[in-house]
Amino acid sequence: MEEELRCPVCKQLYSSPVLLPCYHALCLACALDIQTASGSASGGHGPAGGQHIGVPAGGGHPAGGSASVSVATHLHQQHSQSSSSSVSTGSSSATESVSSDQDQADKVSILSEADSGVICCTSRPGSYAGTPNLQGLLFPPSGAGGSVYSLACPVCRKLVFFDELGARNLPLYRAMESIVDRFCEREALRCQMCETEPPKVATVICEQCEIRYCDACRELCHPARGPLAKHSLTKPRGACQLRESICGEHTEPLTMYCMGCKLPICNQCIGDNRHQSHDLQSITAMCKAQKTELSHNLQQLSEKARSTTEFIQRLKGMSDKVTDSCIEFERLVTAQCEALIAAINARRDVLLDVIRSDKEAKIRTLKDQQASCTGKLQQTTGLIQFCIEALKETDSAAFLQVGSMLINRVANTDMTWHQEVTNAAPRVSPIIDLTLDDSSVIRAIDNLNFIQMKLPLAPGIIPEDCSAENNSVTVAWQAPSHSFVQGYVLELDDGSGGEFREVYCGKETICTVDGLHFNSMYNARVKAFNNTGEGDYSELIGLQTAEVAWFTFDSVLSGGPCSGLNFSNDNQTVSADGWEHRVALGSVGFSRGVHYWEFTIDKYTADTDPAFGVARLDVARDKMLGKDDKGFAMYIDRQRSWFQHNSVHERRVEGGISSGSTVGVLLDLERHTLHFIVNEMPQGSVAFRDLYGVFYPAVSVNRGVTLTLHTGLDAPRMDYH
Repeated sequence: MEEELRCPVCKQLYSSPVLLPCYHALCLACALDIQTASGSASGGHGPAGGQHIGVPAGGGHPAGGSASVSVATHLHQQHSQSSSSSVSTGSSSATESVSSDQDQADKVSILSEADSGVICCTSRPGSYAGTPNLQGLLFPPSGAGGSVYSLACPVCRKLVFFDELGARNLPLYRAMESIVDRFCEREALRCQMCETEPPKVATVICEQCEIRYCDACRELCHPARGPLAKHSLTKPRGACQLRESICGEHTEPLTMYCMGCKLPICNQCIGDNRHQSHDLQSITAMCKAQKTELSHNLQQLSEKARSTTEFIQRLKGMSDKVTDSCIEFERLVTAQCEALIAAINARRDVLLDVIRSDKEAKIRTLKDQQASCTGKLQQTTGLIQFCIEALKETDSAAFLQVGSMLINRVANTDMTWHQEVTNAAPRVSPIIDLTLDDSSVIRAIDNLNFIQMKLPLAPGIIPEDCSAENNSVTVAWQAPSHSFVQGYVLELDDGSGGEFREVYCGKETICTVDGLHFNSMYNARVKAFNNTGEGDYSELIGLQTAEVAWFTFDSVLSGGPCSGLNFSNDNQTVSADGWEHRVALGSVGFSRGVHYWEFTIDKYTADTDPAFGVARLDVARDKMLGKDDKGFAMYIDRQRSWFQHNSVHERRVEGGISSGSTVGVLLDLERHTLHFIVNEMPQGSVAFRDLYGVFYPAVSVNRGVTLTLHTGLDAPRMDYH
């Protein structure tokens, strides 16, 4: 509460608080400090005690400025020492000064209720100028006539205009003064020298030492002798006083409350003309009513504060849970990392065993090769020594007995030595020709991170990337932030505000849905999912399909390359090669709305009967349109036409076609009817009724006829009888 009790200018507890029209408060001294001279004050005398900041019109200072500064300085010093001075003394002196100045200035008080709706404050104490509209004080007068000083509220910056007395016109904020006194008594009236706990209540405060003393500590620490005898001891601020609400104009008790002026008044005020036609209520009853209303509002606010306190306690409890959860999670992460380290160590041991096994195998192979070479060397050495001894033989016959054999043996040994020893190589390499492939593991370790396996948040629709064209819609969305997403589900309603149905499930963030109804408003929504489950839906986005259809012939639906039909002009024109009828279908199907399209007869040279109409998707494509139960058609020649369905043709209508003629088809699926128009004239009445389901524009042609399709046309008005 202490913040409510501090002046927004000096930041100290309020001293002699006054109330602004915007219901913010200021210390009287602070109000006098920050008020400024208005443009109409040219050399006028300022109010006593008013130190004015700013320059009056004309650039000069107001007359009597030095006196104003000195008095204001005294008030400000008194205000700045409010925490250590007696409130009763300060209040009485301020009241005496204000009352004396106001009595003098009341003779020249300013009151104007016709100045652009702006009312300047009068010098009447304790009230605002005679209008209940306090907001009028917050706007500058159009001519600034009569206003000498102005003050901008330091909180809301709203302006208040005054006469010569300036901020002294503001009423004393009695409730604030009482609350500050009680606060000081409760919070600050303790001796600052006591060694006991709690300290005793202070009885005096030294204005020079700015220390509070109880009676015992004052006698002990601040005796009234020696240099301390000159110090001023005053009663600490905060001693509550019993105040009586007195009319500042008539010095009588306030007994009534004017509902029009929003002011308390006395009995003499009731006789004034100002309140003659106003609604007057008992001040006690009004106070009780407002206290009751405030108590009710406080009760509601207290409930909110109580719930907020409980919420804060829950937050504190959650903080403990966060700490416990993090400790447990740290333990799990440590265990997982230790498990990974143990797995790496185990794998290291396996790899080292492989290296040791390879080493032993290579050493064994080298030892075997070494033993083989050593045996060969020993045999060769023995042969050499034997041959040397044989060469020492002096008996020629004896040497010749073995000479040839030794020559062959030495030659053979030399040959095998060259092959087995000289050109031989080590059977194994001394280098370990293995490489440890750790790149994938390094990447995995680098990518080792946390994933939040919670339900994903709702994706965000990207409206600028969403669109509707013809009977298809495109929906684009963006992944939810800070969520692990494995896929998305896109849902559309039925175009009439009905139930939603799933139209896409996958990882893409954009999807185009074809085959929808024309002239329908589709609502789309998206949700994300992962292994934990499905998240919330995104916001809905509405997409309107086209009112009228734009389409062409569809060569695939019409049978493909072997259909016998020729398509040109971007699939807008069709013709046939043979004499047999072939059915060409449009690229869209209709199940709702009113649709109209036309055909232009580009070529009609033979006596043939082209058929126009609609068909279901499984219509027979090698017969004239209307020969089976899937087609609804009008076939026509140079002179007349017939309506045909399921090989039944009826209702002949006079009027045929030629090159340059137009044939219109009107499919009304709101009334479930089909009409035909030839050369802008209805060809008979309603051709077919009770059409339900999905229908594709269709035409059957054969050799000698070339047609061009025109779409995106507004439907003509027809007689449905």
